[in-house]
Amino acid sequence: MGAGVHTTQTAGLALATDLAPEQARPRVVAFLYVMLLFGMVASAFAFGELLADFHELRLIQVVQGAAIVTVALNVAALWKQEPRDPARTAKDGPRPTFRESWAQFRGETNSTRIFVTVALGTAAFTMQDVLLEPYGGQILHLTVAQTTVLTALFAIGILAGFALAARSLGRGGDAYQLAALGVLAGVAAFCCVIFSAPLLSSALLRVGTVLIGFGGGLFAVGTLTAAMELARDGQCGLVLGAWGAVQATAAGIAIALGAGLRDGVSRLAADGVLGPALDMPATGYSFVYHVEIALLFATLVAIGPLVRRAHGRPLRPSPKFGLAEIG
Repeated sequence: MGAGVHTTQTAGLALATDLAPEQARPRVVAFLYVMLLFGMVASAFAFGELLADFHELRLIQVVQGAAIVTVALNVAALWKQEPRDPARTAKDGPRPTFRESWAQFRGETNSTRIFVTVALGTAAFTMQDVLLEPYGGQILHLTVAQTTVLTALFAIGILAGFALAARSLGRGGDAYQLAALGVLAGVAAFCCVIFSAPLLSSALLRVGTVLIGFGGGLFAVGTLTAAMELARDGQCGLVLGAWGAVQATAAGIAIALGAGLRDGVSRLAADGVLGPALDMPATGYSFVYHVEIALLFATLVAIGPLVRRAHGRPLRPSPKFGLAEIG
């Protein structure tokens, strides 16, 4: 499923980039994600309603039904989506290898830093992906329906981030500054999630969930728009493929690492290795959220010079930490 999602995302974004005029690309990207989020919000509320009277058979039925609907919607979405273009598939046309295309792209652009930023930021926002709902259930004692609503709140936050990004980019805003703003929102979000446990506040968890979505949405649109601006003629697929590969790889590693860290630290806490003060169920979750905050600060350091470059300021070596470069 993950392979299908990311393959479709890369090809779809490349197609949208080819079809849209250059000045409209930021709005096109934001609009695509807005439609994605509408679907997530609607399905999350639907799942919450269907699982209100929870039992295992109902869960199996909902998952199977969602799979059938997904197949049907994908077939409808793909049907005659891209018209045939014999000129682009002619056998006598130029067919550079991936290595040649990548070398040309790297020679024309300085893309390493933006892809490092994408990797760090994506890892920071997605490490909690499989932990937030169990956190709400185990630590704050939310029901299955209530934890499912967290997905809807997360999607609403992303939707708000996309709306702000579309408005700002449509007025000529800086994509790197938007991404940095999203990272700062993420820091505040994980602080809310961490403090929701000692305060036993489900409302604070919901606020944090919305902010995670908001920050992640700004970061995703900002970095994707910046990557699209690097593409030259015929390089859209290559650039978006690289962005998607970096994002998917970072997300996969982060999700697996987050789950492993949570289990490992929780086991150490339960065995008393970390001392009596940390012998509580929330310790493993909290450790992961603190790691995510550290990754977000690393992302700010990575993105600072990109913001300076976008504003035409020289990239001089500086002994400073780098956060001031975001302004």
